[in-house]
Amino acid sequence: MNKNLEEGLALATEVVNMVKDEVRGDAKAVLCTPYISLSAVSKILAGSTVGLGAQNCHQKESGAFTGEISVSMLTSVGVQYVILGHSERREYFGETNAQLTDKVNLALKSGLTPLFCCGETLDQRNKGIHLDFIKAQLTESLFHLSPEDFAKIVIAYEPIWAIGTGVTATSEQAQEMHEMIRKHIATKYGQAGADNTSILYGGSCKPDNAKELFACKDVDGGLIGGASLKARDFVDILKSF
Repeated sequence: MNKNLEEGLALATEVVNMVKDEVRGDAKAVLCTPYISLSAVSKILAGSTVGLGAQNCHQKESGAFTGEISVSMLTSVGVQYVILGHSERREYFGETNAQLTDKVNLALKSGLTPLFCCGETLDQRNKGIHLDFIKAQLTESLFHLSPEDFAKIVIAYEPIWAIGTGVTATSEQAQEMHEMIRKHIATKYGQAGADNTSILYGGSCKPDNAKELFACKDVDGGLIGGASLKARDFVDILKSF
């Protein structure tokens, strides 16, 4: 929840121009903006390689849900991706695995690519229950999907204890968790399905640690928070691939 409309459009324009001028290779950038910016940012991104995403959607197609936004509203302004199950949505708005199942289903039905978040608190990690907790998040919200639909999912691992704290998981911790997630996916969708799943790291990723994190075997990218509010930092992270 950052940037008013004018500030958001300026940031998106700066990112698009920098990506065009500086980013080479197959690194893919997606901007997940506040709702008020989506329509205008969609026009800014037209013709670029940068994708457009929303930060959430409702689990129903339409109805008396004042203040919410539907997948059809998102697709009508050119949205291609949607973040689902972000730790802040789970913590502050009480989103459950069951609700997220419905959101995932609706997003896929509408042609959106879900960026599905999972992750543990510091307390859960300290108690040694973090692995089972994340497995449950994945199993309960995603493992009902057919192999064809699961292949459309992008996973984002968020160590909640590292979000906005300035504390970053070490590359060893990130690799351990990403490897565990991929192995858990393989139990349901086979090794090929697991290997073809993109797993992003989201926890205080910055230009000075991105290269080390992205060098990990099972880290396929980043879900960037605070660092995305500065175009220079965001694009430098993108160039770390």
